[in-house]
Amino acid sequence: MPRFLLLAMATLAVGTAALSQPVRVEERRLAEVERGRALAEARCAACHAVTANAASPNPESPGFEDIANRKGLSSATLRQYLRNAHNYPEAMQFKLDRGQVRDLSAYIVTLKRSDYKPAI
Repeated sequence: MPRFLLLAMATLAVGTAALSQPVRVEERRLAEVERGRALAEARCAACHAVTANAASPNPESPGFEDIANRKGLSSATLRQYLRNAHNYPEAMQFKLDRGQVRDLSAYIVTLKRSDYKPAI
C-alpha cells in the first residue's frame, strides 16, 4: 500500500506541475502586454494612437491598431523592426532594450482584429 500511495502522490505532483505551467506562461504574457501598454502610453502616445479606435495626435504617425493590422505583421516581425533603430524615423530616435521591445510588440499585436477596417 505505501508503494501505491507514493506512486499516486508522484503522479499528482507531476500532473499539478503540468497544469500550472500554462498558467505561468499566460501570466507572464499578460504582464508583458501590460508593461507594453504602459510603455506605449509613456513613450509613444505623444505621436501615435496607442489604443483601439483612437486617432493619432500626429497625423503622420500611424495608430498602433493600424500597425497591428498590417498584412504580414507578427510579434516577431514587429520585434525585429523595433530592435533595428536605423529603421525609425528621425523623431523616434530613442533606445528600447530587449525587454521593452518584447513588451511593446506583445501589446501592439493585441490590437490585431480579424474584422479590422482602416479609417478613411
